[in-house]
Amino acid sequence: MCGIVGVFHSGGRLPDAAAFDKCIQRLWRRGPDDSGQWADALVRLGHRRLAIVDLSTNGHQPMESADGRFVIVFNGEIYNHAELRPRLTPPRGWRSTSDTETLLEAYRAWGAECLQQINGMFAFAIWDRTERRLFVARDRMGVKPLYYGWRNGAFAFASRPGALTGLLGDGGSAIDAEALRIYLELGYIPAPLSFYRHVHKLRAGHYMLLDGHEPRAVRYWDYRHIPPDQALLQRDEGELIDELEELIRRSVRSRLMSDVPLGAFLSGGVDSATVVAAMKAVGVSDPRTFTITFREEAYNEGPAAARIAAHLGVDHTTETLHVGDLLGLLPLYVEEFDEPFADSSAFPTMAVARLARRHVTVALTGDAGDELFGGYHYYSLVEKLALTHRWPRPAKKLLHAVATRLPSHRAKLVAGALQRDTAVGVFNYVRGCGKDFPPLVTSSVLQETQSSLSWFEQAAASFALDLTGAELGMRLDLGFMLADGYLQKVDVATMAMSLEARCPLIDYRLVEWAMRLPVHYKIRGGQTKYLLKKALCRHLPPSLVYRPKQGFGVPVAQWLRGPLRSWTYDLVTDENLVSRLPLDRARLVSLVDLHMSGARDAHPLLWALLMLLSFVARHDRGMELPATETRHAA
Repeated sequence: MCGIVGVFHSGGRLPDAAAFDKCIQRLWRRGPDDSGQWADALVRLGHRRLAIVDLSTNGHQPMESADGRFVIVFNGEIYNHAELRPRLTPPRGWRSTSDTETLLEAYRAWGAECLQQINGMFAFAIWDRTERRLFVARDRMGVKPLYYGWRNGAFAFASRPGALTGLLGDGGSAIDAEALRIYLELGYIPAPLSFYRHVHKLRAGHYMLLDGHEPRAVRYWDYRHIPPDQALLQRDEGELIDELEELIRRSVRSRLMSDVPLGAFLSGGVDSATVVAAMKAVGVSDPRTFTITFREEAYNEGPAAARIAAHLGVDHTTETLHVGDLLGLLPLYVEEFDEPFADSSAFPTMAVARLARRHVTVALTGDAGDELFGGYHYYSLVEKLALTHRWPRPAKKLLHAVATRLPSHRAKLVAGALQRDTAVGVFNYVRGCGKDFPPLVTSSVLQETQSSLSWFEQAAASFALDLTGAELGMRLDLGFMLADGYLQKVDVATMAMSLEARCPLIDYRLVEWAMRLPVHYKIRGGQTKYLLKKALCRHLPPSLVYRPKQGFGVPVAQWLRGPLRSWTYDLVTDENLVSRLPLDRARLVSLVDLHMSGARDAHPLLWALLMLLSFVARHDRGMELPATETRHAA
């Protein structure tokens, strides 16, 4: 696990070594163990290393191939690199046991086709000194980030935009209007957008080949077109559980590859328990697991995690905090996220990563179980509300009127969703943080940019046909929220602690299998993650499996009305700060007053706004808002 940065200029106008080293050092938390850079007339490459596999200097990067033709910088892990090695023949034999060298030789042998052979999480760049070409790629599901920019004849890339903007010259920190709008609608920024106009995210499952011309991203893997296989409904349920367990065990087994101590996060939920149970099943006799517990019962999954740990027989470590202690991580949160990010669960993720890093260097996580197997309540809501699109208008109006008058948050959600005409529209409403609040950006931004709904609609048009509303929601979450929200959160939060996180449930073979699994095996009779829970019941008693979903939340709504009240008003009423962004100031203050009065729980949108303002206050470098260039979802 590492941080990478590089610049390619066909005219040879490269930053000098000292200036480039400053960009490399922006990545030091991602790689505290080693640092290096390499350059020729057209390319300069940099690397920070967190040593995981082959701890010797033989794993140093940038790494040259034995014949000197190729040079690589690589962030991530290739889990099947030991299986690939017998198929590769380095001209002078293997020089290390590093998966970096395996990846380099795979590219030397197969070129871009190496991406079809490797299984891992990765973002890497390889320079071909003979053909004078740069190849960059990102893993299938987007576990590892890769930002890039193309400006004034130079192509630059990095693991985080803070290491990149300085390489793009004037305008490298200009704000992208569409990204700003979508961020305030969703709470994160989807690829290929970034907060900066001249910086982009390489989409998951894509690569680019550069030879002096403007680069073009190419998709090399795609799960979206895989239709659910209704024939599986005729299969024996026990056989399907066997297949699922075997896929999870293979994925977990491959992710145990490490030359440093390894453990796992363990909450009280199904997904992390599934991963830890699989670790035991594949022969890890005494896995180390880590949980943050809270003194406040409403947010505390500690007791459930402890019962799961005791039943599985693992070496379980906990740290007990007050929920308010997480506020101490706010400065690090703002420092490490190089673009605005509104998922407050990053705080407990940072806390559990900090705890784990005291004992291990690698931790397995349970991310993606909800998106693959139907774990979120709103999937069923999208499914049910999609049926109302066929109702007569008077019936819909009556239901909307009834829901509007009910006091519960869920009823308000239903009322707003009923006003959407398509399943994608319903999903966009329930998934976003904007809901029915007026847009916070100015009318000119609204006129010049696309909405998150447009992005979702374009993406859904490329999915398999005849999907149910729930299946549609899961695939949209996989392509957007998981890749650019949750996985980004885990990457930044763990890398801030120099901890490598591995996510077994998003192994591409498991993803492809889950796409074929009919929704009947995911959501049934009001039960979410139906088949995954059945599989876990082979290892845990049902009382530990069929618990109400709690999540990894923090009391943001109460924080904003309590210890963060003054801070909130200070940010929103700071004229110098707010004037740097195209925001409707009256609506900002109105939103704050609405939440503080208790009239509405507006904390998701308010928190997104505050994270935006905090980010700009912390990272202000004379940001500007140029004319918008509309980009589209893939």
